[in-house]
Amino acid sequence: MKRETAASLAVHLPVAAQSSLDRLVDLGVRAERLGYGRVWLPETWGRDAVTTLAVLAERTERIGLGSSLFTVYSRSPALVGQTAATLQEAAGGRFRVGLGPSGPAVVEQWHGVDFERPLRRTREYVDIVRQVLSGERVSYDGDCFELDGFRLRCDPPETPPPVDVGGMGPKAVELAGRFADGWHAIMCSPDGLRSRFADLERGASLGGRAVDDVHTTLVLPCAVSERAEHARRLVTTHVAFYVGGMGTFYRDALERQGYPAASAHAAWQDGDRDAARDVVETFVDDLAVSGTPDDAQAALARFRAVDGLDEVAIAFPRGATADDIETTMRVLSPESSGRNHRT
Repeated sequence: MKRETAASLAVHLPVAAQSSLDRLVDLGVRAERLGYGRVWLPETWGRDAVTTLAVLAERTERIGLGSSLFTVYSRSPALVGQTAATLQEAAGGRFRVGLGPSGPAVVEQWHGVDFERPLRRTREYVDIVRQVLSGERVSYDGDCFELDGFRLRCDPPETPPPVDVGGMGPKAVELAGRFADGWHAIMCSPDGLRSRFADLERGASLGGRAVDDVHTTLVLPCAVSERAEHARRLVTTHVAFYVGGMGTFYRDALERQGYPAASAHAAWQDGDRDAARDVVETFVDDLAVSGTPDDAQAALARFRAVDGLDEVAIAFPRGATADDIETTMRVLSPESSGRNHRT
């Protein structure tokens, strides 16, 4: 997995509510002007990703677009395939599909669906989405889905969009390496990434292909401010929320990397948010970028230099203001961070 250039830069649009759809889309337009290679859009419980990506496709010209991630419990796999085909058409071939199971908190309490067999379900989504995008009749006999008799009613994309998978645990990352076109990492230190790359490589080997054929993306929380403590507080609170308030996936992923995330999770669950933040603050610099422009650029360079990483998606903490987001996006842009990157 040896590469000689730094990972390319993308923007992961905010998960926190923005003031309007136009405001959210404008961030993607701004990313294109700043030279970022791609805009990823998450889908949680705010504005839906499909509508927003369609508007982004209309208002941008060159920048790549992707979902990071469509949960595999909110739409049927056939509908995800239809959506991917349509967005690829709307974007003129610039779209990339990102899929993942999310977690039980969102799946069960927001979508009202049982969080069952997440890895198997994700695997079957990858297979079915690819069948739909091929334009051939979809015939699938899986454990979660049995489909037969239909094909796309429109022409399939001339170039099918790649299908990526998000994953945190060893088996999830192995699945991405074996079956998907790319892997999305989150809450990983540079050393944590290196450990997961072993899982990715094992999966690629099981799939009979080279691990370099799997596009790797790290979603990295970033905050830049001349007030370094303000920026650090933003990323610390952001990480603490995910560790403490979003089930056990993030906690477990960080424990595997050797961080005391269980105590942060317990404090958050007990209602002691300050104690949870105090724990996270002891290791947040390994998981996020924050500080003054010079410090943040140096920290970002450390992540971009990880061997095997193709793309770093600059993500914004939940509490970031419009000014925080604008400053971070500008300071960490490809033009400011140097142009020696791979696409």
